[in-house]
Amino acid sequence: MPDSFEHMPEVVVRMPNGALSSLAGNVDAHHEVAIADLILVQRQVRETVERLVNQLKPDVVGLSVMTFQRQTAKKIIALIRTLHPAAQIVAGGYDPSLAPEAFMNAFDRSVDFIVRGEGEITFRQLLRSIENHGEFDGIAGLSYRRDGRVFHNPERQVSSLEGGDIRLPNRKARVLCGYTLLGKQVDVVETSRGCTFDCSFCSIIEMRGRNFHTYSFDRVLADIRDAREQGARAIFIVDDNVTLNVSRFEALCQAIIDAGLNSIDYIVQAMTSAIANHGETLAPIMRRAGFRYIFLGIENILENDLAFLRATSKNTKREDGRKSNATIKAIDYLHKNKMYVVGGLIVGNPDDTRESIEANLEFARHYIDWPYIQHPTPYPRTPMTKDFRERGLIINETLQEYDGTTAVVRTEHMSAEEVEFMRWKAERWMKARHFPFALLHDRLFMLCNIRRIFAHTFRGSSIRSMLGLEDERRAFERYRAIRQVERAYL
Repeated sequence: MPDSFEHMPEVVVRMPNGALSSLAGNVDAHHEVAIADLILVQRQVRETVERLVNQLKPDVVGLSVMTFQRQTAKKIIALIRTLHPAAQIVAGGYDPSLAPEAFMNAFDRSVDFIVRGEGEITFRQLLRSIENHGEFDGIAGLSYRRDGRVFHNPERQVSSLEGGDIRLPNRKARVLCGYTLLGKQVDVVETSRGCTFDCSFCSIIEMRGRNFHTYSFDRVLADIRDAREQGARAIFIVDDNVTLNVSRFEALCQAIIDAGLNSIDYIVQAMTSAIANHGETLAPIMRRAGFRYIFLGIENILENDLAFLRATSKNTKREDGRKSNATIKAIDYLHKNKMYVVGGLIVGNPDDTRESIEANLEFARHYIDWPYIQHPTPYPRTPMTKDFRERGLIINETLQEYDGTTAVVRTEHMSAEEVEFMRWKAERWMKARHFPFALLHDRLFMLCNIRRIFAHTFRGSSIRSMLGLEDERRAFERYRAIRQVERAYL
């Protein structure tokens, strides 16, 4: 899908959808496969889909969909049906997995199949059945139509990632290009899947349960080498929670160094508790391995909010038998080792007040390098959604706005718009503060693109509003109007 989170301008970062290349690498070798990641052509979606469908005449079209991309997915499906009615259409990803009825019911016949949960083996078996005109009832994790009825086969057990059942991604199948991070070609690599925590906002555990499985280091290093051979000079480790096993992650860093793959810039998501409790040894080896930006799942700095988010334990530092919030210690270890912190925070929880939100924003101003501040979003079947719905706090059912930066729930004390205004007002200046640091490391890129980056960061703002000569509410309304236009991909 072309829909993207808006935390960074497209000129700064455009990450690949790793699921697409993994699916492409796991179908039988005789199939012709083309990956079209529409995030690369956000202003030419219709033209690109028309060109590729007319050129390739695909037998099967698969779409990977998140909840905020659902409306766009349905528009693209309708376009494909018009262009090539014979194509069979498969939907997968978080949204179809957790809300299959939204894509396949007695009244909505746009999708022929849904691949629920992990897709590699299910999709491989589906293509074999289509090719051989076989039956579908034995394929675990598949939903399908037959004789006017919808059938949902039993769930597929998550893969242990051992034994080579999940083969390497097929990056050569990409027919669009332009994945970049700060001017460098970027790719994604997966070393493990799953998480054993139970955060209330998380779709992952709802889709695959609470578990943790790992690839062998040989397989991971082969994946990194393949990405590098395809041109990547930056790699995002996309694991759900790679720091769940700290000793393994530390050994992985050493394996990257030993393999001579530490000239690449790495980005990773990490728990604050793992960094805080093991940072003295872990942070230095991460830096030697090439890690540069670390996305910290801070979630919130207040205990009540952490309790609601079910994120207290993964943000706890243990020392001398005492427990404390791990965030500042984790950030300190990362900064001492010359790594930058992308701070993941969630504001606008049910009991939040202006004071509690401001406490988190003030923390972000002082301690993190790049803000990734989101609003709680009621994705299908998560515990958070049940809580918000029971308390009557969901004020917006427009799913294309479920992008994390649009407040679609209110708190018991504040309107959704007021929560979003507070985040927007603070976050743009936090982003601007990081420009000089980016300039030091990526001078040519920043000099060539500073105007575009600045325009995205402050879109909606006028010079008068930035100088305090115009009501910032007017700038905020312009920003929201621009966001509405940006979501109109078709």
